[in-house]
Amino acid sequence: MKIRKVDAFAIKIAPEQPRDPNQNAERVESYGDYFIAADAWTSIYSRAHETCLVRLETDTGLVGWGEAQAPVGARATKALVEDLCRPVVLGRDPFDVEFLWYRLYSAMRERGHITGFYVDALAGIDLALYDLLGKALNKPAYKLIGGAFRAEVQVYAGLGGSDPAQVAENAETHVTQHGYRALKLHLRSATPELLTIVRAVRERVGPAVDLMVDIHMLRDVSGEIELGRGLEELGVRWLESPCQPEDVRGQAEIARALDMQVATGEWLRTVWEWRQWIEARAFDVAMPDIARTGLSEGKRIAALCDSFNLPIAPHVGGGGILSVAASVHYAAAIPNFQILEHSHAAHAVKGRIAQRYPEPVNGVFVLDETPGLGVEINEERVAMYADKL
Repeated sequence: MKIRKVDAFAIKIAPEQPRDPNQNAERVESYGDYFIAADAWTSIYSRAHETCLVRLETDTGLVGWGEAQAPVGARATKALVEDLCRPVVLGRDPFDVEFLWYRLYSAMRERGHITGFYVDALAGIDLALYDLLGKALNKPAYKLIGGAFRAEVQVYAGLGGSDPAQVAENAETHVTQHGYRALKLHLRSATPELLTIVRAVRERVGPAVDLMVDIHMLRDVSGEIELGRGLEELGVRWLESPCQPEDVRGQAEIARALDMQVATGEWLRTVWEWRQWIEARAFDVAMPDIARTGLSEGKRIAALCDSFNLPIAPHVGGGGILSVAASVHYAAAIPNFQILEHSHAAHAVKGRIAQRYPEPVNGVFVLDETPGLGVEINEERVAMYADKL
């Protein structure tokens, strides 16, 4: 069995409720489909739901689907898959999955492309390979990467906002109507306002619900420590992404100063990137994103973290059409799993592309025996939502 086709699709889906560019920002700059806050060093966002899907087909007609993290610039990821990765993958045995990841990684290593969009493209191919292999062997992907350490995978829901009453109401809805027992708040307000929001949520959902706070790298070390101590008083489980990705030493200082967990790592794609953060003890919880690492590198990252007694709480950002399912398989197959991210709002987007996909019940994914990643893709809908430019 050999790989005979490699295709990528830059997906763009208009959400039912468009993202508000003014949320948590006093002023924004808009251009085309994208916007960015003009009053802070924040990320570019898309008004649409964007991702990059990867399709592999063998000479036996077997098809595997993967997803590369691409919340913006999905056409760039598509080009990398088709222009740089496809020639390396065509004609290969799909069972050489880890070899292919390493061969592709090495193909651009000398030029310095050892992270970012290129490694995201590798992740999409890697996930498609595991989906394909699972179908070939009639086994779920978690069986191919070590087997199940657990039968259920607990998730937390992510939500944001700037109005305390609205955020608290949304949090209560997630708990009472959808069964989540853990919530993560995406907050960018100044410390007093942020603590007011968290306090309102805590009062609404009670002490039994775990709360985490992600502040998206917007503060300095002393400010983070001050904020963290305030969050500790409210029983918050972890503070996420307190520092810029380049500031390993600063985040290590925060991790030492706080009693609560510090979680980080969604931007770290390889064991070589993770190593310096781990050796510096710059965090307490690792958050690799499987749509950026792939399952192959994700397993190596988990093993490295496990050797330092560090738990894994996989990050799931953007996309979600196959990356959530892939993350569930990953969470099941590692010994040091803690909890998995899940966006209840973004989950609805899957139905535009997929005919079958795993869903959490009361904040838990239950493993099943569906071959591959367990997602059935509607190829006509892929063509419908693929960016043709």
